Amino acid sequence: MKIYAYRHDPIEFDFEQTIDRFFVEEIPLFHPTDRGNFLILKIKKRDMSSWKLVHVISKATGLSERDIGYAGLKDKSATTIQYISIPKNSQRELKNLTTEKIEILEQKYSKSPIKIGQLKGNKFSIVLRSVTQKAADEIDRVSKQMERDGIPNYFGYQRFGEDSRSYLQGREIAHSGKKLRGAKEKLLVASYQSHLFNGWLSQRIKISKSIASNSIKDATLELEYPEALVKVLAKQPQFFKLFLGDAVSSYPYGKSQFVKDMHSSSKLFAEQKISPTGLICGSHAQRSQSDAYHLEAPFDDEELSSLKGDRRYAWIWPSSVASRYDIDLAELTIDFTLPKGAYATTFLEEIGKKLLKPISES
Repeated sequence: MKIYAYRHDPIEFDFEQTIDRFFVEEIPLFHPTDRGNFLILKIKKRDMSSWKLVHVISKATGLSERDIGYAGLKDKSATTIQYISIPKNSQRELKNLTTEKIEILEQKYSKSPIKIGQLKGNKFSIVLRSVTQKAADEIDRVSKQMERDGIPNYFGYQRFGEDSRSYLQGREIAHSGKKLRGAKEKLLVASYQSHLFNGWLSQRIKISKSIASNSIKDATLELEYPEALVKVLAKQPQFFKLFLGDAVSSYPYGKSQFVKDMHSSSKLFAEQKISPTGLICGSHAQRSQSDAYHLEAPFDDEELSSLKGDRRYAWIWPSSVASRYDIDLAELTIDFTLPKGAYATTFLEEIGKKLLKPISES
């Protein structure tokens, strides 16, 4: 169960992910030098997934899909701007791109192709409807607080399939011991990894919330922790409490290290210089240590070796947050930027205190 970090009352708004209400633009990790053997395309697409975009470019140019580079996957039901790389010698074949869903905004050359993960983050602009003036003011207040204090970096509902249970298939595949076959099986196992991460993050939010909401005595009883530990945790200035052995990384990217001094680490965390990371279990995954390891262990699966493991920031800071309210239409447009891998819907869910997953028509 997902646990929200903030304590405001739920805020009502209507959210629907469509091409005229959901806009996202990639922030590239590097800018092309305009020299080299690869062509970098800045593409605006509507009502088309990234995989479909790659497929369409492949058909138009005659390239293998593996020769078409992209940094991240973007949803179908949105208007998105993302960067694609192709070999320079295929530039002429772009004339075969005839669909109105794709618009090439810019073309530049580069010495290297784009690879998965090569982006800083994403800029979002999302239109919320059925928003009262009171709700608009509250959304503006809460979102600015989140920009200052940060939010939990949950995986979004998109990760778990239409029935939100794809992780169960992923767990079965991961435990079968067989080599993964095709993108679908990899996605299912990744869904299981994400499910475990979200469970761990919910637990850590619950612990932090108990300490923030209760007296030392009551938090000690609720958590069944030694009172001395609760006192140390309560002194940390940030909401998300760090434990000894937590794996933290420089933010927004950098090397990982373990928390050995909770006071000094929490100070750096509060200054947005580091952030704790959660386990994405898999082969060669780095585990946390000491107290943090015991909190992580229930959400680990050492049998999962078919995918590489990793660590994911548990806490992130939205930036460039701004909102514009149209009182006549009762619409609020909210703009914000998130680091790569973060979900806009988890940001909105933290504001609304509700799940935004669309109801299946079937």
